[in-house]
Order: sequence, then structure tokens, then C-alpha cells
Amino acid sequence: MEGDRQPARELTQLRKDSDTRETLARARRTVRERGLDDWLVVDVDAHHFERQSWAEVVECIPGEVVRDIAKSFEQNGVVFPGIVQASGWPQHQDIGGRVSHDHGLEERAESDDGAHRDVVLIRRAMECLAIDYQVTFPTPMLSLGLHPEVEVEVGVAEGYNRWLTGNLLSTEDGIHSMLFLPFSDPQACERLVEEYADHPKVCGFMVTSVRYKAVHDNRYMRLYRMIEESGKALGFHAGPNWQHEGYVGQLNRFISMHAVSFVLCNIVHLTNWVINGLPERFPNLPVVWIESGLAWIPFMQQRLDSEYLMRSSEAPNLKRLPSEYIREMYFTCQPMERTNMKLLEATFEAIDAPNRLLYASDWPHWDFDLPTVITDLPFLDEQAKRNVLGYNAARLFGFDTKGR
Repeated sequence: MEGDRQPARELTQLRKDSDTRETLARARRTVRERGLDDWLVVDVDAHHFERQSWAEVVECIPGEVVRDIAKSFEQNGVVFPGIVQASGWPQHQDIGGRVSHDHGLEERAESDDGAHRDVVLIRRAMECLAIDYQVTFPTPMLSLGLHPEVEVEVGVAEGYNRWLTGNLLSTEDGIHSMLFLPFSDPQACERLVEEYADHPKVCGFMVTSVRYKAVHDNRYMRLYRMIEESGKALGFHAGPNWQHEGYVGQLNRFISMHAVSFVLCNIVHLTNWVINGLPERFPNLPVVWIESGLAWIPFMQQRLDSEYLMRSSEAPNLKRLPSEYIREMYFTCQPMERTNMKLLEATFEAIDAPNRLLYASDWPHWDFDLPTVITDLPFLDEQAKRNVLGYNAARLFGFDTKGR
């Protein structure tokens, strides 16, 4: 017996420069064991690190003044996104370095077809997770909505969208995106929708939810109509917010901020969206709520219904209960709270998950979810699992189901 034993394999520590395929080796094995290579899987929320190509992004900023300011943020000869004002939270999501892939992937990445480095990294993750289509978003720019200078948000958004479509969305694969809207300037948003609405890899438009702009402001009505008429979706992407002012400033741990802020921003925007009757005004505009998890949704449904039944005169544009409008919206599942399966099952029922829930990995962030978070649910039948993992998103975005 002793002679039959294989020598122990020495494990290398995963680092920022570790190959994605090595980091996700166990995930790849698990996905393969579940047979997900034969399923349609659409990842509606994943990220790349635009800061690692920031000099390229800056060169695409159309305005000379903003471009020159962006170039001035340089350290050791490298341009970094100092012009993008962060939301005031410490940079320690990696828990003292224990999550090696969270602040950026520094692995070597070369392609035979000349594709951009970020494309190579996305392809590697898609292969490991058996993903057919991935909707990719930026990372540091999720806080850009708090920038006090409107022209900076507009300039950076224009440059980033130009760089993104010219590099990451220019290849023949399943990489798509919902483009960043500089929501502080409605007219700039309208220009971007007009420019990119027909792009085959642009499946929608995205508002970063960490901002203080009321979504029901009349200045945005033309923008919503343009997106509705384009047939694309509108997404609200949550993010971290740990500013000293306001409620979140009282939180003294990252875990507390992360639990609250990623939900609070979308709670506010969803409430304004529903109570001000925007689902009635734009009935054919699909709205997607991204990266807030799921536990907050039935709370909002029940809470708003209760208030509405007592004070319906303050929401005169509504023709149905708020919960009914919410049930017709789309939600990404990540990070899916699954410590209590009974509560999760009730949540799935409340939001019509078999028809409205969208799988999202949030790779490569520290709390990413594998597709198996859906396939392992004991209360969903196979068709519902297939819908959540791929078919719902395919119908929403018009993706080819590839005969699966």
C-alpha cells in the first residue's frame, strides 16, 4: 500500500499574479461535476479592473481639460484613477491580503488573436465557470457618482465607454456590458444612449446607485423613454458607501458597511421609482437591480404595500400595489443570502424568481458566487434553475440560447 501512494502535491499560495484558471480550479471542477457545461449560463454581473488599463481609458476621454487632469494622477510613471473620487471606505476588502484576487488580477495574459488583456482574463473566468455570456462592469468607477464635478463624471464615462466598446466589446465572444451612464448630467446620458443603443454588445445602460440623484426627477424622463424605445434594459448597480456623513458613517466595521450600503442605495432608488409611478409611465422599460442580494426585496414589497394602503393619495400614479410592480422587475442574485432556506424560498416566490431572477457571479470580487448556488437549491425544479442561470437573461437581453 505504501508504494501505491502518490507523493503529496505542494500547494502554491494564490496571489494577485496567480492564473485565473488556477484560482478557479476547484470551481471549474465543481461546475463540471454538476454538468453545467451543457447548460446555458449567463452571468449578469461580473467585473474587470479598469484601473489596470487606466492610461488607455484616459486617452479616450474626449475633453482635453478632464483628460489632462486625469493624466496628472501619476505614480512611478503609471497613471492611476485618482480623478475618480472613492466613497470614503478603506481599501481592505481583501481582509489583510487573504483574498488575493479582489483588488486586481496581475497575472500574465496573452492571446493568440490579439485580444485585450482584460478579454483574456474574462475568457478564462467564463471557461472555468461554464459561462456562455458575461455582462461586465467596471470596479473603481462604481463610486464615480459621488464626484462633486459633473464634468469629470461625464468625461470619464465617455472615455470609459469608448475604451470598453473598442477593446472588450469588439471580439467575437460572449462578453457584453451595460454602459455607464453619467447620471449627474441627463443630456450627456441621452447622447451616450443615442450613440451606443445599436451596438450589438451593449445589452443595456447602467446607473451606479451610489449617488444622491432622485431617479424620478423630471429631467430623466426623456432618457428613460430613449432606453425604452431602444429595447435595452436599465440597470441600477449597487456599491459601497462609507462616507462620514449620514447613517452609514456610524458603522464601525467593513462587514457592517458592506451589509447595509449595498442595499440602502437601491432601496432608495427602487422606492422612488415605484412610488412615483415610473413603471406606469415606462411599462416596456426593463429595470434590473444589481448586486444588492435578495433579502431586502420582500421587505420592500410588504413595507410599501402597507404604506400605500394607508396613504394611496400620495402615490396617485399607481394602479396596482407596489409589490406587483416590483414583482415585474429583474434582480441579480448575488450575493445570495442562503443561511435560511425557508426565507430564501419565500423570497423566490415573492419576486417570481423562476421568471425574473438573473444569475450573477460578481467575479472576481471577494464574495463571488458560482452557478452552483442556483443548481444546489433544494426547492427549485430543473426548469426554474435553467431559467435563473440563463434563459431569463437570454430573453431579457436577446441572447441566442445556442439550442440549449
